Amino acid sequence: QVQLVESGGGLVHPGGSLSLSCEASGSIFSINDMGWYRQAPGKQRELVAVISRGGNMHYADSVKGRFTISRDNAKNTVYLILQMNSLKFEDTAVYYCNAYIAAAGYWGQGTQVTVSS
Repeated sequence: QVQLVESGGGLVHPGGSLSLSCEASGSIFSINDMGWYRQAPGKQRELVAVISRGGNMHYADSVKGRFTISRDNAKNTVYLILQMNSLKFEDTAVYYCNAYIAAAGYWGQGTQVTVSS
């Protein structure tokens, strides 16, 4: 079992930056891939970025060059960070942290990111 808590969402102007953080607790040593997903109103949840236990990263084409995912394996917890730069209107969504242990996926409660002028 893993518990995920996101933070860092908010309101930002186009072109601005935000950093999202996800704190994982519980069976953190069993976590494999971790990632960020987002869901905009009326749309399906989509992958934003994923990072493997070994540090391999994958990004959605829509965020390549603007977003950076990182993972900090601390002693008793794992932090997943999403640095978002050059934000666009279309980045507005609820962002969810995800972690996989074997085939089981765990989700955080989500954090709202709104890009608006």
